[in-house]
Amino acid sequence: MADVPATRFARNGDAHLAYQVIGDGPIDLLLIDDWVHHVELIWEVAEYARFLRQLSGFARLIHFDRRGTGLSDPVPPDGVPDLETQVADVIAILDAAGSERPAIFAIQVGSLIAMLLAATHPERCRQLVLYAPSAMSMEAPDFPAQDVLGNNVDVIVDTMVREMENGAEGMVPGLAPSRANDARFIASIARMTRSAVRPGTMGHFFRQSLLTDLRDILPTIDVPTLVLHRKGDPIIPIFLGRQIAALIPGATMRELEGGDHFPITGDSDAIVAEIEEFVTGTRTGAEPDRVLATLLFTDIVDSTRTAADLGDQRWHALLDEHRILVRRDIERFRGRELATTGDGFLASFDGPARAIRCAQAIVRAAADVGVAVRAGVHAGEFDLRANDASGLTVHIASRVAGLAGAGEVFASSTVKDLLAGSGIVFEPRGEHELKGVPDTWRLFAATG
Repeated sequence: MADVPATRFARNGDAHLAYQVIGDGPIDLLLIDDWVHHVELIWEVAEYARFLRQLSGFARLIHFDRRGTGLSDPVPPDGVPDLETQVADVIAILDAAGSERPAIFAIQVGSLIAMLLAATHPERCRQLVLYAPSAMSMEAPDFPAQDVLGNNVDVIVDTMVREMENGAEGMVPGLAPSRANDARFIASIARMTRSAVRPGTMGHFFRQSLLTDLRDILPTIDVPTLVLHRKGDPIIPIFLGRQIAALIPGATMRELEGGDHFPITGDSDAIVAEIEEFVTGTRTGAEPDRVLATLLFTDIVDSTRTAADLGDQRWHALLDEHRILVRRDIERFRGRELATTGDGFLASFDGPARAIRCAQAIVRAAADVGVAVRAGVHAGEFDLRANDASGLTVHIASRVAGLAGAGEVFASSTVKDLLAGSGIVFEPRGEHELKGVPDTWRLFAATG
C-alpha cells in the first residue's frame, strides 16, 4: 500500500518483533495494542488506518506486533511469555526505533504491559494513556468477578476460542455495536484477526490477562497518566477504568460517550483529541493541508454477491490479486493511495488525465481476472492530514463512483472541462443529484 511505512524487526534474545514507525512529529508515541494487531494488514482496515494516521499527525508513532502475534515470531500455544518478558520486548522495540522515552498509548489488555513498564521502567515512559483498561478481571476477595465477566475462566476462554475457530466474525458486533450491520467492517476486522493471532495463542493470552492482577503496582506509577473509557463500553465496564484512575497517583480520568469497545469506531476523533492534548498540550494536531488534486474512487460492483458465489477462499484470493493490480496501476500513473476500504480504493493524482487513464486501466485489469469494477473521478480542493482525506470533494468523488455501472469510469463536469483537447472521449450521462451534495451535477462516462 502506498505511503505505508516499512516493517522492521527488533530482537529480544531469540525473538524477532515486527514494528513500524510512521510520522515525524516532535514527540514519540508508542502504541501497545491488544493481541489482535498485524502491522501490515492493519492498514487494510480503513478505520484503523485512519486512526493510526491521525495519531501520526502530531507524533512519531511506533506500533508493533506482540510476540506470538502478527509478523513477530510465533510462540507455542502454551508458551505465552509472561508480562515481564513482554515489557522487555517493548524496550527492545524502543531501542531499535531509537526512542528513549516516548509517551505510551495502550489499548485494553495492552494496558497491562504499559502499566507494568511505567512502574518498573519510568525512565522509558514520558506519559501514559490507557484506553478501556483493567488492572484485573477475575475474582478476588474484594472484587466479585460475577459482576464483571463471570467467575469461570475456562468457560470464558473456551467461548473466545470457539469464536476464533468459527472465523472471528461473530466477535465483532459485540465489540462494536454501532457497526453490527456493517458487513464490510466486520469482514475486514475478522480477516485481520485471523491473520494476527491463532485461536490457541489467543486463548492463552486471554487466560493470562484474566488471571493478572496489577492493582498493587498502580500506586507506584510516577508518570503523568490519562485514563480514557467510554461510559457504555460493552466489554470492560467503566468502573474498572475508574479504579485504575483512582489507584495511580495524580491520574486524570476522561469518561467518553459511546457504547463501542473498539477505539476506532464511534467517536474516535474524541479519543485522538484527548491523547493529543494530553501529550502535546494542545488539540490543534496536525492541521490539514488544503490540497488541489484529482481524486479517484474505485470499488467492486456487487462484491457481496460475488463473495457469496465464490466462497471465502476463492474470494479472498481474487481480492488479493485485485488489490495488487490496483496498486500497480496507481503507482504506474503516479498516483497516491489515500485509503482502501475492503474492495475499494481512494487515490489522488496531480492531473485529471492520469486519474482517468488509471481508472480505465484498473477497470480493464479487473475484468481480466473476472471482477467488475466501477470508478468515479472528481477534481477540487480537499483537506489532507497524514493521508486522511476529507471534505466536499471527497464526498463528490465517492458519489460519482457510486452512480457508475460495472466497467464504467464516471467523471464530473469539472474533470471533463479540465480535459478539453486531451483526446479523452466523454459521453454525457445526464444531470444527477448527489446525496449530501448541493446542486445538481452533470456526469460523463470516459469512453476513450
